[in-house]
Amino acid sequence: MRIGILAIQGDMDLHHRKLRMIGISPLLVKTEGELKRVDGLVLPGGESTTISKILERYGLRESLKKRIEEGMPVLATCAGIIILAKKFDKDEPEVKSLGLLDVKLQRNAYGRQRESFEGPVRLKINDVEKTITGIFIRAPKIIEVGKSVEELGWYESDPVLVRQGNILAMTFHPELIDEDNSIHEFFVKMVEKKGGRNV
Repeated sequence: MRIGILAIQGDMDLHHRKLRMIGISPLLVKTEGELKRVDGLVLPGGESTTISKILERYGLRESLKKRIEEGMPVLATCAGIIILAKKFDKDEPEVKSLGLLDVKLQRNAYGRQRESFEGPVRLKINDVEKTITGIFIRAPKIIEVGKSVEELGWYESDPVLVRQGNILAMTFHPELIDEDNSIHEFFVKMVEKKGGRNV
């Protein structure tokens, strides 16, 4: 099994550290060839407009979309969920999303960088309920979910962690929380169940 991290912009180093904490040695993915080698992929937080443009420039957009459509598990945080979302509350011409996750988002819903905050996130994963610290940095808000989307985590009454088949996506940053690895562990199990290759 090989898990990759999209390493074209954003906080890939923090996801790399988190995955190594749970025994995974991830591959940093910058090319189509590297994308073909992985069984699951992390789409890290960062600047969604920049990530969208670099995906186009590197020729990765269509190959990434195809891999996800074919069932490759994906973990997406913050900017990553923006890259996957089908709908936004207003026109976002600077972001060319993949349109794969059936949610509607409001970008920067909680304010700009200086309004970043921490808050309790209630999780329900594998019928286990717990509360972890959610760190929200220029975070989007999920304002609608489609029928195929399962809510797995909430901040107050807002869904902040969702799953749609092979896509696990959230508006906060679990890679910043040292005391809890449950989301990354859950994603690794998704990849294992999909049948990761030994490469």
